[in-house]
Amino acid sequence: MADSLTKTLATPLPLISKDKLIAGKYRIVYEIGQGGMGIVYKADDIKLKRCVALKFLPPHLVNSPELKERFLIEAQAAAALNHPNICVIYEIGESSENPYIAMEYVEGETLRDKVRKGPLKSEEALAIVGQVASGLAEAHGKGIIHRDIKSANIMVTDKGQAKVMDFGLAKLRGGSSLTKSQTTLGTVSYMSPEQARGSDLDQRTDIWSLGVVLYETLTGKLPFRGDHDQAVIYSILHDEPESLKKALPDAAPELEQIVGQALAKKPAERYQTMEEFRGDLDVVGGGLKPIIARPAVRRVFGIRTAYVYAALTIVLALLLGLNVGGLRNGLLGRAAAAPAVRLAVLPFENLSGDPQQEYFSDGMTRDMIAQLGRLHPETLSVIARESVKRYKKTNTPIDQVGRELNVGYVLAGSAQREGTRVRITAELIKVQDQTQLWADSYEREMSGILALQNEVSQKVAGALALKLLPAEQARLANARAVNPEAYEAYLRGSYYWMKATPGDLNMAEKYFDLALEKDASYAPAYVGRAFIWIVRNQMGLVPPEEAGPKAKAAALRAIELDENSAGAHSALASARFLIDWDWDGAWESWRRTLELNPNDANAQALYAHFLMIMGHGEEALIHSERAVVLDPFNPLFHGWYAVVLLSQRRYDEAIAAAREAQRFQPDHYVASFALQLAYGLKGMKKEALEAAKLLARVAYGDPRIEAALDDGYAQGGYAEAMKRAAEALVARLLKTYCLPGDIAFYYALAGEKDKAFEWFERGLKVHDPGMPYLGMPYYDSLRPDPRYQDLLRRIGLPTNDKKREGG
Repeated sequence: MADSLTKTLATPLPLISKDKLIAGKYRIVYEIGQGGMGIVYKADDIKLKRCVALKFLPPHLVNSPELKERFLIEAQAAAALNHPNICVIYEIGESSENPYIAMEYVEGETLRDKVRKGPLKSEEALAIVGQVASGLAEAHGKGIIHRDIKSANIMVTDKGQAKVMDFGLAKLRGGSSLTKSQTTLGTVSYMSPEQARGSDLDQRTDIWSLGVVLYETLTGKLPFRGDHDQAVIYSILHDEPESLKKALPDAAPELEQIVGQALAKKPAERYQTMEEFRGDLDVVGGGLKPIIARPAVRRVFGIRTAYVYAALTIVLALLLGLNVGGLRNGLLGRAAAAPAVRLAVLPFENLSGDPQQEYFSDGMTRDMIAQLGRLHPETLSVIARESVKRYKKTNTPIDQVGRELNVGYVLAGSAQREGTRVRITAELIKVQDQTQLWADSYEREMSGILALQNEVSQKVAGALALKLLPAEQARLANARAVNPEAYEAYLRGSYYWMKATPGDLNMAEKYFDLALEKDASYAPAYVGRAFIWIVRNQMGLVPPEEAGPKAKAAALRAIELDENSAGAHSALASARFLIDWDWDGAWESWRRTLELNPNDANAQALYAHFLMIMGHGEEALIHSERAVVLDPFNPLFHGWYAVVLLSQRRYDEAIAAAREAQRFQPDHYVASFALQLAYGLKGMKKEALEAAKLLARVAYGDPRIEAALDDGYAQGGYAEAMKRAAEALVARLLKTYCLPGDIAFYYALAGEKDKAFEWFERGLKVHDPGMPYLGMPYYDSLRPDPRYQDLLRRIGLPTNDKKREGG
């Protein structure tokens, strides 16, 4: 019954009233629980005088033929089995056009609920998992694969009997399943690698999932984890779980072998049958040694497998010694991940001859990057716009582009608009030998531009031999028609928004508004509006109490119109993070953003800073590095990466990253900021001063601040230079606005604690965008002061160097 036996959801679905009679024979007693695929009631069978569990489809799913079919499959799969460790199905029926399953009523709790109280003792865990293996062996013997084994689908009675529930995703003999195609239906944390990839499945996928359950029951945690589904899938495909020995120092070595074989990435290296798995569980559970923890004895070409193993051992030793084909690294857990396909979309050429049409070709480039970035992120990595725009109107050779961007493929094209029609050409080129893998041209009405982009994406996927998941295929097949005037206004708005000056933001807003006048349901225009207000807030052009509500309202409207818009979720995440300091809401929105598009370099970079601020520095590094890989020529992302390295006190690496940012933009603000701090924390005061002067020049354009820094350094060294800079900014307030956090920053570096806290308090009142960075190492001198911890608490940041968990 999966999650159906958990307690009721926070927002309950309409319930069947107590004492209602179903099909003339079942009287409802009370609701047991609800899940995504069913509502379960305890009921009395008034004819046979026994308790039963009745499972109904939720009212909002009753009209779905596909879900009714899944419901029927569940009953058919489980009813074909008769085993003490599988929930018994009594009958399937229908009441008021809502199908139901009458099944055995199991008193107890789910294994997940048991584990939530703490890890189980090895003996109990082995006994429960062994029973599940026995039940699944029976199912596999009848050609039924469960495909959704997890601790929430296993009931445990008070007497310790395990019952496998919920065959709603089962695959029947002959290949019948809900989707009748390859699918990734299931629960992500328990998916086998082949299930996560959408490959064909056999009984070994259940062996993997039960291995996850075994690990979970023994340790109290899942072996593969992440902040969002894509991160979990990446871990399943590439990472090894933490050793059992770390969580269970007294665990038998044989138990580690069992878990390791059940969780082998390759199905061929796993237990091949559930009986083999159960056999080793029984051996360890009974205290017998040694266990086998390997496939049972078979014959290979008529030779006893034992002799084959002996010969293979000698060969394997030689291969390991020589590391032939990287075998040693693979067996020792050091195998490199399968190389991802890396692609760059070069700026589409404007063939109209009219410079005023640049917005259209630029828009096509941006849209194709976004489309391809969502295409198959597990395999395909797409370089972001900032790094490819340098090739606009150049004749850079393809092999040079490949070397500079470290890509294997390039998509080049041109765009031309004439009246209401558009003409697009595109070609996919393999960098290695510069051969053309695919090329085509299209001419369509502007209203069909999204379908055109999707068709190009499908052709690229085919040429790259990418195996698209069903959801990806469905998304590409369902492109809505656009209002040509709305789309054109949106492209023009995006063109101005990318420039991000106050005047250009105003122009962008006008075009986004025009797009919504032409089509009030056009979600991308709302996304554009949301980002305009976010940028205005970060630039200090408007107060947060104005920017926040407007940014969130636009983002939420975009999500309402298109729940699968990665841009809309990114905008909402940015507003919650940067403006509202709504940390829990930001967790949720960032995770959803990266589920929808892990190739969004901007989202990866911002999420990294969010994680850094929440105290998750190591994970922040992973996402910040990902942003740099996706957009290698973007100085901002190199600068932000330097700041994340700085937060981990990796000062030399931070300096190198900041220097890399300066290679693309010598006066980059964030790079200068990172250099000043890294040099200062290393005690290299003269270098820190030079970086501080550059930062002041870029940030304020006021020579008096640079002069204050020089005078202060000459009079009293680095601390005095910081104090003079703070005083210069205070004096500057008489003529122009300055963020209070900037003044506090300089006073903190000067060791003037009281003045620093005075200005931090002012920053808190005006919601200064720099306040969330209070946890960084350059404020170490303030940490012992109770006022510092109080500030962190009031902002909602982790205190005393602890992580803040969220989501």
